[in-house]
Amino acid sequence: MTTSKKLQSTLANAGGGGLNVEDVFSTYLYTGNGSTQTITNDIDLDGEGGLVWLKDRDSAYANTLFDTERGATYGIRSNTTEQQYLLSTSLTGFNTNGFSLGSYSNTNFNGNSIASWTFRKAPKFFDVVTYTGNGTNNHEIAHSLGTDIGALIIKRTDSTGDWYVWHRSYGSNYSYQYLNETDLAITDSTIFRNIYFDTDSFTLGTSNGVNASGGTYVAYLFAHNDDDGEFGESGDQDIIKCGSYTGGVPQDIDLGFEPQWLLTKNATSSNDWRIWDNMRGVTTGDVRDVWLYPNLSNAEGGGNEYVAFNSTGFTLESAHGSINGASNTYIYVAIRRPMKTPESGTEVFAIDTYGSTGDAKAPAFRVGFPVDMALATVTSGADRKVMSRLIQGKQLLTNSTAAETSESGNTFDYMNGHVDGTGTQSNYYSWMFKRAPGFFDVVCYEGDGTAGRTVDHNLGVAPEMIWVKNRTYGYNWFVYHKGLNVDADNLPETDVIRLNMSIAAYDDVTIWNDTAPTDTIFSLGSGQSNASSQDYIAYLFATLPGISKVGSYTGNGTSQTIDCGFSTGARFVLIKSTGVQDWHVFDTERGIISGNDPRLELNTDSAEQTNSDFLNPDSSGFAVTSDTAVNNNGTEYIFLAIA
Repeated sequence: MTTSKKLQSTLANAGGGGLNVEDVFSTYLYTGNGSTQTITNDIDLDGEGGLVWLKDRDSAYANTLFDTERGATYGIRSNTTEQQYLLSTSLTGFNTNGFSLGSYSNTNFNGNSIASWTFRKAPKFFDVVTYTGNGTNNHEIAHSLGTDIGALIIKRTDSTGDWYVWHRSYGSNYSYQYLNETDLAITDSTIFRNIYFDTDSFTLGTSNGVNASGGTYVAYLFAHNDDDGEFGESGDQDIIKCGSYTGGVPQDIDLGFEPQWLLTKNATSSNDWRIWDNMRGVTTGDVRDVWLYPNLSNAEGGGNEYVAFNSTGFTLESAHGSINGASNTYIYVAIRRPMKTPESGTEVFAIDTYGSTGDAKAPAFRVGFPVDMALATVTSGADRKVMSRLIQGKQLLTNSTAAETSESGNTFDYMNGHVDGTGTQSNYYSWMFKRAPGFFDVVCYEGDGTAGRTVDHNLGVAPEMIWVKNRTYGYNWFVYHKGLNVDADNLPETDVIRLNMSIAAYDDVTIWNDTAPTDTIFSLGSGQSNASSQDYIAYLFATLPGISKVGSYTGNGTSQTIDCGFSTGARFVLIKSTGVQDWHVFDTERGIISGNDPRLELNTDSAEQTNSDFLNPDSSGFAVTSDTAVNNNGTEYIFLAIA
């Protein structure tokens, strides 16, 4: 075990902070250039070691795996029985923040979209081991996982041979499946031995597939956290689960966290292995699920309603045999979505105008992080679109009650923006948000019509503003805000205001069920926020010191500074009076200045107005002028501001 790994384990066991999932795992999508390029995913492979798994999404190129134990340029293909190969132009280097590529077509074909999954070695997450077989029974191989093994993959590297997979859910250490085949689980005592796989070793039989005398092998070990993970800021969070379920009717699989990556396989029938991840698209409802096959060289498949990720695990949305066949047993490996609290507003919020870079694989709206939600509109007058990773390929409108509609270009499978498109349009703006603890979250749910329904979220703190919209039918947008105070009852959880309208806030216990949200759930009544069997999406905002502020103020009719606790001022401000007034949007990209400020309204499709001075810049947040739209004497206002 390296010094850094020992330190992490010591800190976590002492109750200190542990590694975040972002430190040890990455799904990174890139476009091949046919030459050389460096992939920066912030995973330290050079110092800590690990595995990089690459697959071309557009063409029938092999799944190719590289690891630090065997060294750069030594690849093996999970969909074949081939021995490892040495190719100097493949993956050429493991770096402290990612890896480097040469011109090899399988991993860097010019113009093709390619998925990379990087697993860093870390206790209670992942390990890579190489060993030499001895041909004897009960051959014991040491590992540094520091916990019981959840799943184990072994491949012979000096000769042809199958990929052997053991999983804790098989129920026997004799059982295995082939990663390169569709076969169901097999029982054979010559592969894995029925001796306990413990926290520092696993035991092999005499088969040449895993233990030929003098044969060389690589083993990839995945942990299973069972409320004993040592990750996250508290050092006590789980980030990986290796489990199983019985297929049949649509069902929710509870992991205790929302996944970002999922490997699945039918263990009792012949089906392909599948890899799903949130970067390429695992959506809620019949939208755009896509997958890749570890056992095939096929290009990316997709388009069916199979699986969706949710706040506590994943939902099996159909009874298809590949993922949820009746009475079949399925195994999985699931990895948690990002969990790190941001340190600056630029990590989680940005503004851009529509513009092509000349690269057909680049997004039309560009930013320095993967986007999870975006508001977009043309300032000359157009609908206010809401697009989200969880429902990519669809859109909603904040100025309308309309149900969601299809828009194929609303894609999020980019590391640096969203929306497919070419050309430029300087008056087409997008305000882009990234999900992050303490800042912002997105949740999809199905209504049940029952008062008291609770919905899980991963904001990590109690949301202070929630937008809810029915995706199935044309209902209003309902907004919870901690600053609402209808009838001076000081109970915002009984109050509601509509995002798509300029009407005043009103009291309605059927929306939030007269129950304040918590750091893990928000509550719903039996009203239009929770109609039975209808699909919804919720956007949750909170105050994160120095980055975002959900607040309220009372107008004084002259001018006043709204202190948000920022140091460089607000880049985005959304303001609404609790009375009859539009939802005004201001931002520094269009101008928050000491003079007339460009403004838009979320509840209309009107053109941008520039004839009034509503706001002035202030380093602590923003300042409102004497204009009655934002500072009428005695009027209550609610706002969302982002630094």
